[in-house]
Amino acid sequence: MRHFRIIPDKTDIPFLRLRRGFFVFSAILIVLSIVLLFVKGLNFGIDFEGGILIEVGTEQTADIAGMRATLGDLGLGEVSLQEFGSDTDVLIRIERQPGDAEAQQAAITVVRNALEKNFGSGMTYRRTEFVGPKVGAELIQAGIIAMVLSIALMLVYIWFRFELPFAIGAIIALVHDVVLTLGMFALFGLEFNLAIVAAILLIVGYSMNDTVVVYDRVRENLRKYKKMPLVELLNVSVNDTLSRTVMTSLTTLLALAALLIFGGEVIRDFTIAMIWGVVIGTYSSVFIAAAALMTVKPGTGTNVAPSGFGAAERTKSKDSIEDDTALQRFANLPAPDDEDDDDDTPPEPDAGGSRASRRATSSRARRNKRRRRKR
Repeated sequence: MRHFRIIPDKTDIPFLRLRRGFFVFSAILIVLSIVLLFVKGLNFGIDFEGGILIEVGTEQTADIAGMRATLGDLGLGEVSLQEFGSDTDVLIRIERQPGDAEAQQAAITVVRNALEKNFGSGMTYRRTEFVGPKVGAELIQAGIIAMVLSIALMLVYIWFRFELPFAIGAIIALVHDVVLTLGMFALFGLEFNLAIVAAILLIVGYSMNDTVVVYDRVRENLRKYKKMPLVELLNVSVNDTLSRTVMTSLTTLLALAALLIFGGEVIRDFTIAMIWGVVIGTYSSVFIAAAALMTVKPGTGTNVAPSGFGAAERTKSKDSIEDDTALQRFANLPAPDDEDDDDDTPPEPDAGGSRASRRATSSRARRNKRRRRKR
């Protein structure tokens, strides 16, 4: 039975050759996002701006349009309604009213009287909340601290896990993802609330997971291909992890698509943020994180691992066996007694070369004899 593969196991796509074009493209998107944040700004929800939230339950299917028209004529400012869970549950959001808590309570009373007058008294009020401006400002500050702290801790983790150049590349990719996500919310005017802050933190974790997978392969290849140019080595590493990266993103997007279709209005903005984050996180892991190492290059190291963070050094390849002190020490060791010397297998002819290479060949031959004898 043949298996269907979206991405072949072995690909040779020249990602790193196109890095300058993708850097320019990402830089343009980042600049546009920053301009949108300053010019248009984010559409902060009640969590940050303050306001009134009322959850209403009806006996029959709620008349959202009629309720919106009724509440819009009360002169309470911006009013938004959306279904909450089912077609009989409605979530009403009203902007913060001028004045203290008594002014907010008076607005809640006006809303309840208007709904009971126009839609009957069978409504149930399951939740009524008010968020003041001070609480909203504190939540904004807490959200900013959470995002900055998460990125800083990721920087420290990658620094210890790999080395500083890898940490710098990972932070470039993370900042890229966060700024583009904020720019997307500013462009489309989606509501920015605490759930979106949680979505951004999830995006940071998801993007970092993809980036670590790529960087781990880069570190393995730095040790494996000692003379390969860095641009080719990075390209090989990205291609080696491409199938895993794409398949992980596609399975995540399938789950998020189900949430977007069946989750309802309450988590719609959260789901949109997550879908955008998965797409942009995959893009940054493939095109930005690895390419950033061309600018902040990993250390070349020496034949002996230096002290420091990560031990992700790139060892220098020796041009000849005589230059490698490890092989020379091996060559000077006394030959071990071989109990298989009476084996009838004729010795292999001397292929020439250095003493170290001849001793390595002889050792392999003795090991093969012992294995054959055991079998």
